[in-house]
Amino acid sequence: MKKFLAMLAVVCLTPVAAQAHGPSGQKVVKEFEVKAEPEKVWALLKDFGAIDKWHPDVTNVKLEDRKDTESDKTLPHRLVTLKNGATLLEKLREANDTDMKLDYKLVDGKESTIAVSNYRTVAQVKAGKAAGQSTVTLTARFYNKANTMEAPAGADNPAANKAINELYDAAAIGLKKALETGK
Repeated sequence: MKKFLAMLAVVCLTPVAAQAHGPSGQKVVKEFEVKAEPEKVWALLKDFGAIDKWHPDVTNVKLEDRKDTESDKTLPHRLVTLKNGATLLEKLREANDTDMKLDYKLVDGKESTIAVSNYRTVAQVKAGKAAGQSTVTLTARFYNKANTMEAPAGADNPAANKAINELYDAAAIGLKKALETGK
């Protein structure tokens, strides 16, 4: 009887395992301190169209309102061009002044050439460990560009993680520089 139940369990679970064939979600979290008041950090970060003023890898930003197909609302969209030639079309989903939280998402398609798909960032500013300091947290959730487990090199998980880590590392450097040195 035990053998029969074990075999039955294997047979019943096999179709589920065979259909679980999608890409694995990726996550990157960066947290860093900035020597500036939270309100000052938030003011710079929440200006969705001004990322080129502080992010060292951004060479161009085009901001415009567009109809969002998911929410059927008109949302701010920014087309960001990076030094390496990659582009990101992102839509601003929320800018919450109370929580100092920014939520934006990549619009997948021909305008977004970065090595990720279904990418979303939540950026949040909180008071730091000492007076006059802030803690910034950047959290990304995304899939590889090919959005498959069998992704080719350059559109796979390592490429996606590299792209987001480089983007966030440069963001940390740029925010700190802009707020701490004024440059």
